Amino acid sequence: MRRSSAPRVRAVIDTDPGIDDALALLYAWRSPDMDVRAVTTVAGNVPVDVATANVLRLAALARAGVPRVAAGAAKPLARALTTATHYHGEDGLGDVGGWPAIHAEPVGADAVDVLVAAAREHGPSLTLVALGPLTNVAMAVQRDAGAVRGVGRVVVMGGAVDVPGNVTPTAEFNVHVDPEAAAIVLDAGLPLDLVPLDATRQAVLDRARFETAAARSRAPGASQLVRCTARGFRVDHARGTHGMVLHDPLAVGAALDPTLIEWEPVKVTVSSAGETRRVRGRPNCRVARRVDADRFIMTFLERLLP
Repeated sequence: MRRSSAPRVRAVIDTDPGIDDALALLYAWRSPDMDVRAVTTVAGNVPVDVATANVLRLAALARAGVPRVAAGAAKPLARALTTATHYHGEDGLGDVGGWPAIHAEPVGADAVDVLVAAAREHGPSLTLVALGPLTNVAMAVQRDAGAVRGVGRVVVMGGAVDVPGNVTPTAEFNVHVDPEAAAIVLDAGLPLDLVPLDATRQAVLDRARFETAAARSRAPGASQLVRCTARGFRVDHARGTHGMVLHDPLAVGAALDPTLIEWEPVKVTVSSAGETRRVRGRPNCRVARRVDADRFIMTFLERLLP
């Protein structure tokens, strides 16, 4: 995606794994042009303790150096948690079992402390990639808005701007879980790139192509990924999608290579029901509109399943 001479993307990933989050993390870790400094977890697809365990499971599966992992918010800012275990399974990873044993533990620091410290240390050289509800990111803004505004990019998977939602007719899951947090982030003056359902629904992974790539790959855990993703393929197929929608991997792809996407500067607001509305006024983010899906999926598979 990036030329080999391009600088590596220094990133912190905030996530709630989740099947597509799992693919996104492995894609990020296996991309030579991304340096993942830390992974922070948030309640969303699954409770935060499950999300944290899943990050550690995936690190063990990848047989890579365990990243700095910090657990974060256990619930949204102002409401009860709604999970997505109907899609991802009770364990968040398809309920297939067979994961390697976890030998690492999260660091003692809270996720918000890690996010703020990374923003202060790295400033404009840092990319923050948020793949779940924005609770941790909003709390980091409340803790030190100046530091978070100073990062190079904040790439958020969330929202449904000009398309229907996936939880209600107008709301996407991540924003719907914690709309108060999303509103704080959108109002914070961040260098924000929003990757909503408008874009992610263009990035659909064909199951046969994925399973063929996995069968040919020598990557650790390739067969486990086939088992893990089976539930996602099945649920998306039942919804009428010919493949699995790569919501979170596309956000990682956008962080690695913004030229994969055509962006539109937009002012977006969030309703209390999680609706992301396009309104008049000075833009507060760039919204992903069109995706070079063929180039993205080709590179995603090359990185995920070499």
